[in-house]
Amino acid sequence: MDIKERMALIKTVGEEIVTEGELEELLTAKKTFTAYDGFEPSGQVHIAQGVLRATNVNKMIKAGARFKMLVADWHAWANNKLGGNLDNIQTTGKYLIEVWRLTGMDLKNVDFIWASDLVQDDSYWKKVMQIARNSTLKRILRTAQIMGRSQSEALQASQILYPCMQCADIFHLDNGNPLDVCQLGMDQRKVNMLAREVGPKLYDTKPVVISHHMVLGLNTPKESYDTLEDRVMDLKMSKSKPDATIFMTDTKAQIKKKINKSYCPEGVEDNPILDYTKYFIFESYDTMKIERSKKFGGDLEYASYDDLEQAYLKKDLHPADLKNGVSYYLNELIEPVRDAFENNSKLRELRDAVMGFKITR
Repeated sequence: MDIKERMALIKTVGEEIVTEGELEELLTAKKTFTAYDGFEPSGQVHIAQGVLRATNVNKMIKAGARFKMLVADWHAWANNKLGGNLDNIQTTGKYLIEVWRLTGMDLKNVDFIWASDLVQDDSYWKKVMQIARNSTLKRILRTAQIMGRSQSEALQASQILYPCMQCADIFHLDNGNPLDVCQLGMDQRKVNMLAREVGPKLYDTKPVVISHHMVLGLNTPKESYDTLEDRVMDLKMSKSKPDATIFMTDTKAQIKKKINKSYCPEGVEDNPILDYTKYFIFESYDTMKIERSKKFGGDLEYASYDDLEQAYLKKDLHPADLKNGVSYYLNELIEPVRDAFENNSKLRELRDAVMGFKITR
């Protein structure tokens, strides 16, 4: 692909890019570049973590990225996830990697790096200290959203350390060198912007930040939010509610039940079922067919998300029909992963262990 094509592909990943000019300069200078992503192993894998994450990583790789994927086990430990049980956190990290393998993530171009290995390196801790020395406590508290926390909460001391570690990761994961791109969700934006602030002072560089869309939770949203940060936090926390998200090992019946109960008002654009249609179904299928009784006009088929959205906004597509179609396709996406965990004894043991862990906020 030429630079214009690479830019266009990356734009389908990034809801926000800081900055497009810097990204174009990067792509002009390098055919391949390094990209940072990371995940906190903290429980079952929801569909955005599984399917959408694999989709975005594969797009970025096609555009020239080599991913350094941090298994943030120490970060989750610092954040008291899974009751602060590091062994359980690490088991969950292995589970996530298996999910991505089964969803088709291009693991040949992804290096998984465990935080528990990073912390053995003295030079890593020097970077953490440099980040801390060049940031005010107020600035660090403003990044609390990355942990699923509010800056108004009574945070543990370890949770103050967490953002300094995550920021240092960006400058260390490429064999001790800075990475070119941060590619995480909008909920991680604040720490990525911190890296852009301190990077030029400390390492004479700053990462391009490509923040992907956060899929809506299935529950009814609040009528309004005081700030964008409040909305992003609500989206982040909705993924931890079993009825508000689809997990990668949900049964067909569970998927149908959750989708049927979901928020999906007729003719309203800002709803999770349309979000699921756009970011899961049309990312994986060229067309979407919705089976419908002949009494109500027969089956429907849409060649693009835009066509489906317009039909829905005009009320030519009923919420019940859309939900039926979405349930069908989500089950198709998840079924190979679910079946693999069910039919392979080692994978089943790993899944059952993770499902038995007590989830803590």
